[in-house]
Amino acid sequence: MTKPVGLPSVGGFSTGFPMLELLPPLNDHNLPWMDTIHPIVVHFVIAMALIAFVFDLAGVLLRKPALYEVSFWNLLFATGAIFVAIIFGQVEAGLASPYGAARNILDIHTTIGWSLAGILSLLTGWRYVLRNRDPETLPLPFLGAGGLVSALVLVQVVLGDKLIWTYGLHTVKVVAAMREGLI
Repeated sequence: MTKPVGLPSVGGFSTGFPMLELLPPLNDHNLPWMDTIHPIVVHFVIAMALIAFVFDLAGVLLRKPALYEVSFWNLLFATGAIFVAIIFGQVEAGLASPYGAARNILDIHTTIGWSLAGILSLLTGWRYVLRNRDPETLPLPFLGAGGLVSALVLVQVVLGDKLIWTYGLHTVKVVAAMREGLI
């Protein structure tokens, strides 16, 4: 009879994912790397998604279609970067061991993040079609959709800020308190 293989433990919890054995030991942020990467990458997404809408709005108001090109490329790169942000966000969320209300906020943040990835992908596809048809015009419904996406990005910013600044996920003091069983 063979001995059952134990499941790896991350932060004291059994993960059920044997590939996590390949990660280096967790540090005082409860991460296998120096510090959180998700916020670094996600700031690019936030900036590019919002600036895409600002340039669209400026292009319409100032009647400068050249600004649509800037907007398009920002939207395209925001769409690519959001998937990188989600990958690191999922890994870091899995290692965060959220507690109490932080768990609910993290669930909402995750759901909106994945939704934003899909919405940005659709918006970028729509924009690509519009750009190929007539790069000199931008219909108002697209501008409205960009405004709604910008609002959703701002909601994500508030939720992410709350996870860090209110609940302290991946901060040294909160990780230490969790390891000591205080949280």
